[in-house]
Amino acid sequence: MDTLISLLTSLKDRIDGLMERLNIQGKAQQIEQLEAQASVPDFWNTPDDAQRVMQEIARLRGEVDRWRAVSTRISDAIELAQINDATLLDELTAETNALDEIVQRMELQALLSGAYDSENAILAIHAGAGGTDSQDWAQMLERMYIRWAENNGYKIEILERSDGEEAGIKSVMMSIRGEYAFGFLQSEQGVHRLVRLSPFDAANRRHTSFAKVELWPDIQGQIEIEVNERDLRIETYRAGGAGGQHVQKNDTAVRITHIPSGVVVQCQNQRSQTQNRERAMQILKARLFELERKKQEAQLAALKGENVDAGWGNQIRSYVLHPYQMVKDHRTDYETGNTTAVLDGRLNEFMDAYLRDRVKTTA
Repeated sequence: MDTLISLLTSLKDRIDGLMERLNIQGKAQQIEQLEAQASVPDFWNTPDDAQRVMQEIARLRGEVDRWRAVSTRISDAIELAQINDATLLDELTAETNALDEIVQRMELQALLSGAYDSENAILAIHAGAGGTDSQDWAQMLERMYIRWAENNGYKIEILERSDGEEAGIKSVMMSIRGEYAFGFLQSEQGVHRLVRLSPFDAANRRHTSFAKVELWPDIQGQIEIEVNERDLRIETYRAGGAGGQHVQKNDTAVRITHIPSGVVVQCQNQRSQTQNRERAMQILKARLFELERKKQEAQLAALKGENVDAGWGNQIRSYVLHPYQMVKDHRTDYETGNTTAVLDGRLNEFMDAYLRDRVKTTA
């Protein structure tokens, strides 16, 4: 029992340290201030501002309650362990293991301190050089991210998808909704390289395929960016599908091109052209917002004397299925031989390594 008490005490120290670092007490006081603001009689006279305040209260309360609940749970476990009842040993051992996993996950979340890390995400995958093999690789990545999202409690919505001629996909855009979706998925931006024996090569030769992953925060109504209608080219087309009664008979899908930047967005998953246009505009604003944010970051980095490559550069990660099995991230050097698990959505270790490495390089 002494060992369990020692482990639990260590967990309590870790969680208390994180709560101090994240100023959870200060955020609790901020909730009180916002609630006082919301109690003013004319609070709802400006509905948009009032809604933003209420959303901020809900966000802060969720964060504060989550951290306090874990701290209380650890304290309760310590009190039970100090009773020194042998009949509670198995139960307390299981609880300690569960709490250790929770604390590790919350330590990782504590690394996500960027302005938009807690937001939903829009992730896009584009097949690169390699023909049918790359289109198949893009579909494998699509499945990998869907499985990661499902395994971690995120909600997925396919916004636009373009199938390949023979197999796979040319591109896909998906919304991934849930706490810290953008923060965790930042590790995935870039070019992903696959090496394998091609199932599309009659001679069964080894092929190298590439696919590019793009990411931006899906912050919708929070984006304050002006888009001039004269800068847009808006086209409609019939949404694709496998056939049957659910295929749209009208041109409900929408493609919007922002002429000055060359950014093109498409949306076909909504039921009406109006809904698709509204969602496409939200995505366009998010992409333009992210472009501007990255431009500012690059300018600041240049002022610091850093050599910043604004392009995609070389691959960030390689997935080798032949002649050996390995997935390696070239930024952190984290690697694993369990390629099946990775392609089935086991990405948290790569995300963890990326976030910890980012903290070290920016410290």
